[in-house]
Amino acid sequence: MKAVLFDLDGTLLNRDGSVQAFIENQYDRFYNDLKHMPKETYCSRFIELDKRGYVWKDKVYQQLLSEFDLSDLQWEKMLEDYISEFKHHCVPFDGLKEMLKELKSMNLQVGMITNGYGQFQMDNIEALGIKEFFDVILVSEWEGMKKPNQEIFHRALQRMNVDPFDSVFVGDHPDNDVYAAQQAGMKAIWKIDSGWDQVDADFIVKDLSEIPKIIDSLMKEAATSKSVLHTE
Repeated sequence: MKAVLFDLDGTLLNRDGSVQAFIENQYDRFYNDLKHMPKETYCSRFIELDKRGYVWKDKVYQQLLSEFDLSDLQWEKMLEDYISEFKHHCVPFDGLKEMLKELKSMNLQVGMITNGYGQFQMDNIEALGIKEFFDVILVSEWEGMKKPNQEIFHRALQRMNVDPFDSVFVGDHPDNDVYAAQQAGMKAIWKIDSGWDQVDADFIVKDLSEIPKIIDSLMKEAATSKSVLHTE
């Protein structure tokens, strides 16, 4: 193993926790315009419409303002607020930095491939304080393609000068992350997500702390195979 690559949302960034923290704070900041509706109603409906990030927020805010007749607010203003303020509410999964430090100590390259808008995702990465750990970061908007397109995986590996069979991809989405990485020739680790049931990954983890252990075992397995080949 020479490289480990990651998805961002739902894998390194606790997106559910981040969205909850952001939307509660947004309600408080726009309280004068929203006070006629319960905070819980505003927050829960936003989360429903957001569909775990797979609906961009222009559509979410347009629908939200229409449903609750929030005629004094402009969806453009709410979207601008989301873009500028979300980064202040980023919640990492437990053990994130410790896991990345351990991988770097193993002399591995570390990369990231994330779907989303370029600067928005970079702001979130910097807010988590993890940018320094990554040798390459590919964001779909800037690359002109997105997962599950295998080309974005190959592009990341080319920039790292690593072959697919010497790399592992870690993600939470069965198709965009796990299956797509496997199709690109990589091993895939699925980070368990409650939104999905069974996923046909090479490895399955619940916590980030499990990842270095898996990589270490793969490295030892490769070393043993190489030793056997030399002996023969």
